[in-house]
Amino acid sequence: MPRSSSRSVRRKAGDAKTTERANLYDEVTNRIVAQLEAGRVPWVQPWGSVRTAGVGLPRNALTSRAYSGVNILLLWGAVIDRGWPSQAWLTFRQAQEAGGCVRKGERGVTVVYADRFTPKAEAERAADAGEKARAVPFLKRFTVFNLAQCDGLREDLSCEPAPLPEREIVPVAEEVIAASGVAFRIAGDKAYYAPGADVVQVPPQPAFFDQVNYYRTCLHELTHATGHTTRLGRDLRHPFGSKDYAREELVAEMGSAFLCAALGIVPTVRHADYLGAWLSVLREDNRAIFRAASAASKAADWLLARHRDTQAEHLGEGIAA
Repeated sequence: MPRSSSRSVRRKAGDAKTTERANLYDEVTNRIVAQLEAGRVPWVQPWGSVRTAGVGLPRNALTSRAYSGVNILLLWGAVIDRGWPSQAWLTFRQAQEAGGCVRKGERGVTVVYADRFTPKAEAERAADAGEKARAVPFLKRFTVFNLAQCDGLREDLSCEPAPLPEREIVPVAEEVIAASGVAFRIAGDKAYYAPGADVVQVPPQPAFFDQVNYYRTCLHELTHATGHTTRLGRDLRHPFGSKDYAREELVAEMGSAFLCAALGIVPTVRHADYLGAWLSVLREDNRAIFRAASAASKAADWLLARHRDTQAEHLGEGIAA
């Protein structure tokens, strides 16, 4: 009897955790859907006037670590809604560690931490059966506060990255394109990535009404290219207009936005070409935005890592010379 009761307690605890995790997926998805329905696309130009936060990825002010995945969208959305002048964030405890505090009455923003773990029982079962253990996904929430919600912090925490000067040719973007290793053609009047030929094509920069949007388009198509089997291996064989096509476009749009933010490029707002398709996907699947944001972060990280490696090689060659 005691053993049965113990199993029952564990089962109920597990059910509660599963329900909480499902509720958190719903909560985050509903927040993004509400922004889309209101005409605010959180991955399209997540910055505004000079009074609001400058271009950049949200980051932890104490560790300087950039947030990734769906957390970028949640924090960008909060900056847009509140007009805060910073992309930097702290937990309540970190604000105290930084010599200050969160102002009384301020409400934080919920972000999430997703990972996988292998239960001890599953590890033992897999070992006995000679199989690979199955990892269980988990999702946790925690609260962060914008620097604008805090007082008394060390001055160095308020430093924001300096924006790039306005110009049509952005050298760092050109470097990222070249470092990607993807075949890149500038021609015609259409922008696309062809998976079979593994080639990106974009129109010449003068063809764009706002020339800086040339880079947003290049980075959108390069994000698609990271899905090639020789890179990150996403399935790119989707017919136009399908839900899977909309999912991949969601990845490419967010990947481009993440890259623009990381490189300091400020494109103009894109018309929500796929807004209806995105809403349909998100309403149907409460994990779709998590998967898309995660894939977009991985794509952006892949391209930025190639750029860093290329820069390091050039530096090494210069020293050797």
